[in-house]
Amino acid sequence: MLYCYERWEEHCVRAKAFAVAAAGFAPARAKRGEFVRLTDGITAIKGIGPSKAKLFENLGVRTVGDVLNYLPRTHDDRSLCKTISEVVEGEEVSVSARLSTPIVTNRIRGGMFYSRGKIFDETGFLDVVWFNNPYAGNMFKMDEEYTFFGKIRRSKTGKLQFQNPVAEKGEGKFTGRIVPIYPLTAKLPQRAVQDAVFRCLEGLREPIPEMLPLELLERFSLLGADSAIRNIHLPESFEMFNSARRRLVFEELLLLQLGLHVRRGSREVEWCEPFSNVECAAEFIGNLPYKLTAAQARVIDDICADLRRDTPMTRLVQGDVGSGKTVVAAAAMYAAHKSGVQACMMVPTDILAEQHFANLSKMFATFGIEVVYLSGKMPARERKIAVQKLESGEATIAVGTHALISADVEFRNLGLVITDEQHRFGVNQRTSLAAKATTTHTLVMSATPIPRTLALVLYGDMDVSVIDELPAGRQPIETYSVDESKRERIYNFIKKNVDAGRQAYIVCPLIEENEESDLKSAMEYVAQLEQTMLSQFRIAPMHSKLKAAEKTQIMRDFFNGEIDILVSTTVIEVGVDVPNANLMVIENAERFGLSQLHQLRGRVGRGSYQSYCILFCSPNQSIAQERMRVMCESNDGFRIAEEDLKLRGPGDFFGTRQHGVPEMRIANLFSDMDILKEAQAAVAEILAEDEKLETIKYQNIRTKIERMFERLELS
Repeated sequence: MLYCYERWEEHCVRAKAFAVAAAGFAPARAKRGEFVRLTDGITAIKGIGPSKAKLFENLGVRTVGDVLNYLPRTHDDRSLCKTISEVVEGEEVSVSARLSTPIVTNRIRGGMFYSRGKIFDETGFLDVVWFNNPYAGNMFKMDEEYTFFGKIRRSKTGKLQFQNPVAEKGEGKFTGRIVPIYPLTAKLPQRAVQDAVFRCLEGLREPIPEMLPLELLERFSLLGADSAIRNIHLPESFEMFNSARRRLVFEELLLLQLGLHVRRGSREVEWCEPFSNVECAAEFIGNLPYKLTAAQARVIDDICADLRRDTPMTRLVQGDVGSGKTVVAAAAMYAAHKSGVQACMMVPTDILAEQHFANLSKMFATFGIEVVYLSGKMPARERKIAVQKLESGEATIAVGTHALISADVEFRNLGLVITDEQHRFGVNQRTSLAAKATTTHTLVMSATPIPRTLALVLYGDMDVSVIDELPAGRQPIETYSVDESKRERIYNFIKKNVDAGRQAYIVCPLIEENEESDLKSAMEYVAQLEQTMLSQFRIAPMHSKLKAAEKTQIMRDFFNGEIDILVSTTVIEVGVDVPNANLMVIENAERFGLSQLHQLRGRVGRGSYQSYCILFCSPNQSIAQERMRVMCESNDGFRIAEEDLKLRGPGDFFGTRQHGVPEMRIANLFSDMDILKEAQAAVAEILAEDEKLETIKYQNIRTKIERMFERLELS
């Protein structure tokens, strides 16, 4: 009886939630035969055939439901409606009027077209003109009423006129109201997406189903799902738009955090073998040829405290470029060795793996500890020996790329897993490595400073330590933003530094010249430099298309001073450490995010010499100029990360797909902090009630989470 009562109560809750969801659901006005369902393919929408459907597929839109979940990037306010006598110069306005003269089109200089006519309403007449639209006259009939929207400007003769107005017959769907503007793909015009959305909303047979429980909607004063989707696309007012956006942001952040919780398994392993010897970290530190910073010592203490416990450590160590995270990880690995368990470090690239292998081997040589290296590109015989040493337990410390998670790699008693630059690994890669042990402590490191707001989402279940201090002797990198007019001066500066015995990086976005792009290409750039005053120097290209052995040799030559100038793509973004290189020149800097620019800049300033970063940037882009200003003013990676998040707004901060996290469609973690806190409170309540989201009440949430991550894995 109790079970039946609970099911009945649950049914009532769901029924009431559906009623809330239906609030604001406009009855379908579609003509007979134009009704659609959420699961229908996109060709069910009138006006979309197979060829146009393929263009929509480029946006990830395949069904009616996908269309409605394809959210606008902004809105145009076309709701200001006036009569012709009321319009004033400079305003954007909608006017209902008829043609008083036909539209006449003439060809003018340069093969351009000029179309003009006159419209009228009961209050007066107004000129309308279109530039380079030879078909403008075909859009109108003399006896029909149209709604025109555009900016009122003054002609050379002093008359007010509409220039290039949007026009629709009758009331119009996209004039006289707030109009959505969508992200596009090649050959798919804005109107095609707008029309598809309008037809879906107009012809939908049922309200969009509600996913959130009723009490959640009521407690946080959220719109129902149907009303939210309708008002995010075609809002009745900006007040309704804000309510719709708040609902969708809340839902997105709620799903993201619950999804990460489900994927991480909510720390199902509650017990982990504590390390028997962590005091040995002091012995390791004492044998180093330099003194640690106070921040490094503090973070090592945090890690040792975790390793003493019988619960699994899950700690994130954040440190700016050059802050000394590797030695912190080495101290933890030494404690693992002295406690009789194995430790491994997984890094994203061969170059970085080789560098860590060299550094760790040097650190542990004093103690007679062998470090095993594992890469997918190493010779088969060497790989076989490395794998055997790990399986037998002969080797206790390993470093490598994702080759560590290969099926044939087994550990005898893995007790500590470290991932470096871990945001470059997907969730599956990280969990696959940890799964090679029954229980394990986990340490993740990142030289990409993560804004506090983003860390709250991505690492909500982790302890965080920050190395907020650079080693002694490191000087701030002087950074300058320049345009093309300073090129010869910059080449002279490069020459002066290389003549003094230093080395330089030049970073380009592309590998080979692309006819459709004016971006500097690494290969083309090397050829150009050989025609300049820098031709006397030893110049080499570095990019991802080179074979592993070639990249290794080039980096070895650069490290040994046998290359003066390294022209590279962003393959050198992470981990490359050449103390003698003190100059970084970044071409087309406007094409990089702030955090990536900061990572690139971090390749210099690693020695005792004053270092410089030169940013070549187009002077015509205001957002790019703002990025450059931040870079020139600050060497603080955390401030730069916050600014990067603020400037980018909604979307993908440093590639959340690589993070194993779905890209955010609407939430802005800089401006939506208040909604994030509400969503976190809701997450805590939900998990306290149903940690695995197994009850009927949360079944829809779990289903949506599973689909969300399935799509991520497929992409």
